Amino acid sequence: MSASGAVQPGPPGPGAAVGPSPSAAGSTATGPLFRPLSAEDEEQQPTEIESLCMNCYRNGTTRLLLTKIPFFREIIVSSFFCEHCGWNNTEIQSAGRIQDQGVRYTLTVRDQEDMNREVVKTDSATTRIPELDFEIPAFSQKGALTTVEGLISRAISGLEQDQPTRRAMEHAIAERIDEFIGKLKDLKRMASPFTLIIDDPSGNSFVENPHAPQKDDALVITHYNRTPQQDEMLGLQVEAPEEKSEEEDLRNEVLQFNTNCPECNAPAQTNMKLVQIPHFKEVIIMATNCENCGHRTNEVKSGGAVEPLGTKITLHITDPSDMTRDLLKSETCSVEIPELEFELGMAVLGGKFTTLEGLLKDIRELVTKNPFTLGDSSNPNQSEKLQEFSQKLDQIIEGKLKAHFVMNDPAGNSYLQNVYAPEDDPEMKVERYTRTFDQNEELGLNDMKTEGYEAGLAPQR
Repeated sequence: MSASGAVQPGPPGPGAAVGPSPSAAGSTATGPLFRPLSAEDEEQQPTEIESLCMNCYRNGTTRLLLTKIPFFREIIVSSFFCEHCGWNNTEIQSAGRIQDQGVRYTLTVRDQEDMNREVVKTDSATTRIPELDFEIPAFSQKGALTTVEGLISRAISGLEQDQPTRRAMEHAIAERIDEFIGKLKDLKRMASPFTLIIDDPSGNSFVENPHAPQKDDALVITHYNRTPQQDEMLGLQVEAPEEKSEEEDLRNEVLQFNTNCPECNAPAQTNMKLVQIPHFKEVIIMATNCENCGHRTNEVKSGGAVEPLGTKITLHITDPSDMTRDLLKSETCSVEIPELEFELGMAVLGGKFTTLEGLLKDIRELVTKNPFTLGDSSNPNQSEKLQEFSQKLDQIIEGKLKAHFVMNDPAGNSYLQNVYAPEDDPEMKVERYTRTFDQNEELGLNDMKTEGYEAGLAPQR
């Protein structure tokens, strides 16, 4: 329930002022501009300005007082009064800047002394009483210098303001509001203790501590960092979002470049995307689709450097669900299936990012569609062995035959999904090993000079 109607239109802005009264000249006494708030300070006089009344549109008087609240900060108190229609309004504005942090005051009101505490409530502050589920939203009331009792009285006045109209138009709602007003009046009479929360993102609200500078057990003050939404609500400049780097753009974008189809040599397009594989590394996926002949091809390249150690991955295929494991086979990876006495060398089938089932089907297609092994000129014994191999491979794919699947990559850039990640997979073994001289030679690492190459280039310059 809100008490947004509690405040009447305030005095007009500086543009509505007609001119200062004679007493304004006397307020320029020597001394600090903001003097501590005290009823005994006779030199502290308000400045009077003639301004327009928003009720009868005749001229009234606005009085401005620049003062300082002890243990708090400077404020400007303005009070408007129209002698023609009796309209009056009082509000407060902070004379300081918006603070670096927001502030939240939580006061436990137990007796009449707590009701008399001074309260500075700015426009941006939200007032809540949890026991009644009552809230006065931010910017629904003008700032005020009042007391806890004054805040409740102001809320009651706001709720009672339109009650005659509600009783005539919406009697049920008016009765509920009357019931709620009765609860607020009970709080005002201190029928029971309650909690008052003032939350101000600007940090310029204040609740008096009558025991200052000692600690107040009934008052809890919490400072917090504002959210971007609160900064925007206060009109503060929100930091512009950081521009994404080119590397981040590459991760979120599919790049296209023109090429020729490897089958019919017709113009085609190749799509390329950088993909992060969980628990592994980045890879580059390239796919070409020819609209002329329908040929499709895909290739995977490692997005990182050659690893310091080689990788050997051994999977014991025991269930058909193993066929759904994601698999990355780099160009430097060889594949072996010991039960079938089968080995696929480096660079055969190229780099692939697929599933285990997809790679096994590619191997089957590579074997069964080879015209030199299964054509008319093939050896019958060899043909029977390849057909038997194809049948056993189908049994492995269907989960009818258990087998071991071995991936050996000296560059360490191949990957097989661990479905138990980040825990160890009981059916998969990953080994790291040091490459031999021949393996480094095949990868071109023996002749690669990464240190001291500047000295070798110096004479050539």
